[in-house]
Amino acid sequence: MPTVDSRLADLDRARWRMALTLTGATVLLYFGFIALVAFGRPILAVQLMPGLSLGILLGALVIVASWMLTWIYVRWANTVYDPQVQALMEPGR
Repeated sequence: MPTVDSRLADLDRARWRMALTLTGATVLLYFGFIALVAFGRPILAVQLMPGLSLGILLGALVIVASWMLTWIYVRWANTVYDPQVQALMEPGR
């Protein structure tokens, strides 16, 4: 049976993996949008309908996607990470 220390180390690695994955996705999302603003202005200027350009839509989607990435982390922490931490903190484990 694994020791508490090894289970804690595994849990810490899982947390870092999740955090780095979601951080990387967030960085790609934001810097991708900023790069598009810097180098793809004609693309962003495309009018999808009166008053709505592709740039405005993508900007809003960046915000929504960052909320979704945050939700993914919170859900993972609540359903996976926190119960495992609680289990490690129980006496006799």
